[in-house]
Amino acid sequence: MRKHETSRRIIILLLSFLNLAAQVTGFALCWFWYYKPMLKLRGVEFWIKGDLTLLAVYVVILFLLTRMYGGMRIGYLKAWEVFLSQLFSTTIANIFAYAVLALMATTVISAQELLALTGIQIVWIAIWTASSQAVYSRLFPPRRLLLVSGSRPTEDILKKFASRPDKYKIERTMKLSEGIPAICREAEKGYEGLVLWDIPTADRNTLLKFCYGRSQRVYLMPKIPDVLVKGTEEMHIFDTPIYLIREYALTVEQRAAKRIIDLLCSAILLVITLPFMLLVAIAVKLYDRGPVLYKQTRCTIGGKEFRILKFRSMRVDAEKDGVARLAAQKDSRITPVGRFIRACRLDELPQLWNIFKGDMSFIGPRPERPEIIAQYKKEMPEFVFRMKVKAGLAGYAQVYGKYNTTPYDKLKLDLTYIENYSVWLDLKLMFLTLKILFQPEATEGVGASQTTALKEEHKDGDETAQKAKHEDERETALKAKA
Repeated sequence: MRKHETSRRIIILLLSFLNLAAQVTGFALCWFWYYKPMLKLRGVEFWIKGDLTLLAVYVVILFLLTRMYGGMRIGYLKAWEVFLSQLFSTTIANIFAYAVLALMATTVISAQELLALTGIQIVWIAIWTASSQAVYSRLFPPRRLLLVSGSRPTEDILKKFASRPDKYKIERTMKLSEGIPAICREAEKGYEGLVLWDIPTADRNTLLKFCYGRSQRVYLMPKIPDVLVKGTEEMHIFDTPIYLIREYALTVEQRAAKRIIDLLCSAILLVITLPFMLLVAIAVKLYDRGPVLYKQTRCTIGGKEFRILKFRSMRVDAEKDGVARLAAQKDSRITPVGRFIRACRLDELPQLWNIFKGDMSFIGPRPERPEIIAQYKKEMPEFVFRMKVKAGLAGYAQVYGKYNTTPYDKLKLDLTYIENYSVWLDLKLMFLTLKILFQPEATEGVGASQTTALKEEHKDGDETAQKAKHEDERETALKAKA
């Protein structure tokens, strides 16, 4: 198994190196054939060290962007996701290269050559992605997995794994009630990994140690305490490891840095996006003569309420019954103009003013309405944990989840962000947010069977489960709503 994984990793690295080398070669040719002679005519002379330095900078920028967007995750991401990641990385790297060249020339220079290079690189990326995925799929068939579950239904997790038939194949499902010894005997039959789904902590620990001892891969769905522990600080002041979970989310330095970034970026973007906001405002007004902006009470850090600003995308009477509801799939309340601006995320632009004022941050858990928070808290008291930091325009749950991701899973994603916060993580998520603008599933409405993303059909069972004494049983009941 270890040799198999080593071979897998080496092949991925070789394919990634091939792609990087091809793109850098294209930029080098563009530099030596056009931009270097052009700069020489302007009195800017480059020798071999200067050439190598420029190419090295391009390599580093392209490599870091590709790593950040996941363009090297062949076999892990879907083919179109790898292509999109590569496309973003290359485009941003070329924009950066043009800015550097223009600064060296001290004037605006022709971008035609870099645009032509970008076009060629995109064609290459498409060929490389298709070829790499084909090679990977041929050499590495789907992993054979054993799913072990508790009392919770397995349809949801089976559906998730079934969405990646190229990567996973769950060959058998076993219930924990069959007994740990029987599960261990089955796991020894050549499975490439175990999926532990909704397992009480004590039994989960037993299976984890068993798999770890056999060097067998484990796919584990974390509980909220697992997420909190993952973000701890390791202490070495005694002769035993101690994990520290701090009483506050962000330090004063982190809060100051976060606020400075919010102020500068929101001010710049307000100026840049002003023409687009004017066009959207005119379109919304002309469609039905209703108000341009939609103002709604939301909650931010510590449960503090504020008025969020959005361009109105629904009919004026969308909530005339006074019931707070998230947008559903193919929601009839959304106007044609609203459907377009929601798809392009233009309806969120007025929130730049909320960020500038300090109501929100660029990155953080999305702010919810007080009445929806009240619904969530009845079933998930831990929902208030996400308000330990300021609400955000986008966040971990938006980058790695979807609009209709269940509240319990969104909560775990938001807590992952809070407990692992860093300025670099904020900057990374800001860049990754650009990518999800082009992923349509990120804006899917909640299903018809969901009310504020909590399913109605499990209510009776959940009311009983709320009375459970143990954390594992309670969390199982909460997740059953998803």
